[in-house]
Amino acid sequence: MKILIVAPHADDEVLGCGGTIKKRASKGDEIRVCFVTQAYEPEWTAAYIKNKEKEITRACFVLGVAEKYFLGFPAAKLDSIPKKDLNFKIKEIIKNFVPKAIYIPHRDDLHFDHRLVYEACLVATRPIGKCSVEEIYTYETLSETEWGMGSFRANVFEDISDTLKYKIKAMKAYKSELMTYPHPRSLRAIKALAEKRASESGFKFAESFELLKCYRK
Repeated sequence: MKILIVAPHADDEVLGCGGTIKKRASKGDEIRVCFVTQAYEPEWTAAYIKNKEKEITRACFVLGVAEKYFLGFPAAKLDSIPKKDLNFKIKEIIKNFVPKAIYIPHRDDLHFDHRLVYEACLVATRPIGKCSVEEIYTYETLSETEWGMGSFRANVFEDISDTLKYKIKAMKAYKSELMTYPHPRSLRAIKALAEKRASESGFKFAESFELLKCYRK
């Protein structure tokens, strides 16, 4: 099965569905990640940008990501980009990759980059023409979803009891993003959320998603 993960920023893919990525990749699914934005000068140094590229490579290797896409839009400035440009870029990736499932950020995440990517993904996956996408999920991103409007409704739970350790390892690769507890973007908080979702689903550790749409053929 082909699965596309759309990440507004590098590390969103790990925070939102790192355990699921590793699990599905280990079962033979082809997982690709689309990184929508990236750091840019002079807001970030050249050294920071180069290091971020290395972090992405390491994290994706840990999770078994087959291929990466970089759209190159400026981080925290997506509102300066025409929506049609963002829509087109994501639609082209879907057209060429032909994924059956897509995981996207939640509509009420605090960061506006996340909300704009959510909207663009819905436009790109409209069930018209030859769109391949049959399942659309939103994931919860620590430090974004819980700080937003609180409308995330978990209705799909993925058992990541065997892959949480890989999610943790992948997040460790993002040293520039990792914080100390009680910040939600910390290793302890990641494990705590996995335990919370597990307590709601009967697993040891779990990731949760909101299934938006499912087209059965």
